[in-house]
Amino acid sequence: MNIISKDAKIGQNVIIRDNCTIEENVTIGDNCYIDSNTIIRSGTKIGENGFIGANCIIGEYEMDFCIDRKKHNHKLIIGDNILIRSGSIIYTESYIGDNFQTGHQVTIREKTVIGDNVSVGTLSDIQGNCRIGSYVRMHSNVHVGQLSEIDSFVWIFPYVVLTNDPTPPSNNFVGVHIHPFAIVATGAIIMPGLDLGQDCLIGAGAIVTKSVVSYAVAIGNPAKCISDVRRTKNKITGVPAYPWREHFSNYMPWNGVGFHKWYDSLTLEQKKKYGIENIEE
Repeated sequence: MNIISKDAKIGQNVIIRDNCTIEENVTIGDNCYIDSNTIIRSGTKIGENGFIGANCIIGEYEMDFCIDRKKHNHKLIIGDNILIRSGSIIYTESYIGDNFQTGHQVTIREKTVIGDNVSVGTLSDIQGNCRIGSYVRMHSNVHVGQLSEIDSFVWIFPYVVLTNDPTPPSNNFVGVHIHPFAIVATGAIIMPGLDLGQDCLIGAGAIVTKSVVSYAVAIGNPAKCISDVRRTKNKITGVPAYPWREHFSNYMPWNGVGFHKWYDSLTLEQKKKYGIENIEE
C-alpha cells in the first residue's frame, strides 16, 4: 500500500510500486518510475523520465528534524533523466542536474551541488557541502569529504578518499579542489586543502600531501611529481595517452567530433559553465 500526500504533484505516466511514501510538496515529473519501499520526502522536486530504485530515501531529513521532530522548509531539486539505483539516500538542501546516475547504496549529504551528466558509483559517499561539476565520473567506494570541490570532466576511480581535516579531530575542515580533466586513480588518498591541477594524473595508491600542478604525474607515498602526462605513452600502441580528453570520448560531449572541435564550438558562457574558459594547453 502506498502513502501519497494529497499535496504531491505527480506527472503523467508515473509508475509508483508497492509500499512507497510520497510526502507533501513533492513534485514528480512525467514518465518517472519509483520502485518499491522508496520514500520521497517533503520539498523534493524530480524532473521527467527518472528511475528511482527500491529502498531509496530521496530528500532525507537534516539534523534539525532529528532534533526537534519538526519539518523545515528544505528543498531538493533533481533534474531530468536520472537513474538512482536501489538503496541510495540523498539528503535535502541539494541540487542535482540532468542525467545523473548512481550505483547502489550511494549517500549524498545535504547542501551538495552537482552538475549535469554525473555518475557516482556503488557505495560512494559524498559528505555534503560539496560542489561537483558536470561530466564527472566517480567509481565505486569513493569518499568525498565535506567542502570538497570537483570540477567538470574529472575521473575518480575506486576507493579514493578526499580528506578535509588537517588536524583530526577538529572542526576546521578544508576541502580538496580537483581541477578539470584531472584523474585520481584507484586507492589514492588526498590530504585536506590541496589543489590537484588541470589534467594531472594521481597514480594508484598515492598519498598526496602537497598540491599537484597541472599536467603532472604524481605517484607514491608521499606522492612525488615524476613526469608530465604529455610525455606518457600507451604501452601497447606507443602513442601518447594524455591529455586523455584528446584520446578518449566515451560519455563525453565531444564524442564523435573530437575535443578541440567541440571546445572551439562553445561560447564563452558555455566554457564558463564547465569552468574551462581558461584551459591550459
